[in-house]
Amino acid sequence: MERLELISVKHMPVKKVKGFTSSQLSDMLSVEEPLEIRIGYGPEKQRMQKNISVTMRTPGNDLELAVGFLFAEGIISSYKDVVDVYHTDMECSSNKKNIIQVELRENFTPYLVQADRNFYTTSSCGVCGKGSIQSIRTVSPFCDLDKATLNVGIDVLYQLVAKLKEFQSDFEATGGIHASGLFTIYGDLIDLREDVGRHNALDKLIGNALISNLLPLDQHILLLSGRASFELIQKAAMAGVSIVAAIGAPSSLAVELAMEFDITLLGFLKENRFNIYNLSDRTLIQTAYET
Repeated sequence: MERLELISVKHMPVKKVKGFTSSQLSDMLSVEEPLEIRIGYGPEKQRMQKNISVTMRTPGNDLELAVGFLFAEGIISSYKDVVDVYHTDMECSSNKKNIIQVELRENFTPYLVQADRNFYTTSSCGVCGKGSIQSIRTVSPFCDLDKATLNVGIDVLYQLVAKLKEFQSDFEATGGIHASGLFTIYGDLIDLREDVGRHNALDKLIGNALISNLLPLDQHILLLSGRASFELIQKAAMAGVSIVAAIGAPSSLAVELAMEFDITLLGFLKENRFNIYNLSDRTLIQTAYET
């Protein structure tokens, strides 16, 4: 869908120190730039424009990021609400396209209560600027979904981290970027998105799933390359995800939200171990016997 070529890594000079000697080398760093998301809505002759968010992100997959963000925040309920999404004309001295315009259909009214918080998100936090924790408990369109029982082999879970790292091209180059990966219950990687912001990576993944008409993601495993924070579980719930696994730790609030939305939540996933923080009645992890 997105045709604009953007670089996600950049070569920069660095002085590396080892022991008592130093050397001047070139290092590859993850690019971080602001992205402003704007929407147009209303009747043809009375179109309204609104700036929704400014987020620090890694350039690339910007259209998916914008659509995924609007959906995950409950501002739109379906990709059918979107007429067009595109980069605007260059508006800054460095000639970078850092503004996304999302045009919504005429007879659709976006849910702008969320947007009235005047979003400003950074690469490290996806909920900065939100007035209260209640304001981000958006209601998933799939909360009443009758989920099927999922049987997942423990050997499948142990293979996920290695498979994610194998396809993390930007992380391999920079060592400083997050990823969200979507797997089948058999461990096949379906999609992966990377970004300097963990919430952006997930918004990109959800945006692509929304555009590709893959939602809900109740038959899949979502793997997070870092910790599982509240905002990531909230986004997963919006997309109807049944199983979330994280390489890092979850927060207490993330666990509570997983319980609320009946999401199986695993943390500290490695090659031969993980913690179960919440296990849905509809998730069976084969050969995980209690001792």
